[in-house]
Amino acid sequence: MSSVVQRSSVRQERLMRNFGSNIRRWRRVNGMSATTLAERAFITRETLRNIETGIGTPRIDSLFAVLSALGIADAVVTAIDPYNNDAARARIDDLLGSGE
Repeated sequence: MSSVVQRSSVRQERLMRNFGSNIRRWRRVNGMSATTLAERAFITRETLRNIETGIGTPRIDSLFAVLSALGIADAVVTAIDPYNNDAARARIDDLLGSGE
């Protein structure tokens, strides 16, 4: 059982690093220094460094502050909307249809 937890943890760490790398890329695309982005998001430079490197467990409000400062918060929220995914939308339709 611990190997399942370990694999999940390794996968989560990889996803966090990828997420952080994407944040760093967006910051650079926007021509912002790390200090500027941290200031605009009202977070510390250390918190931004942790987000960009995938270290720790940042607070969701800190993540949204960064996404907002980068101008991509709406796009991220839209990207995880289940109605924007064919498989999830079909599952929702099945669930709603089964209640009738």
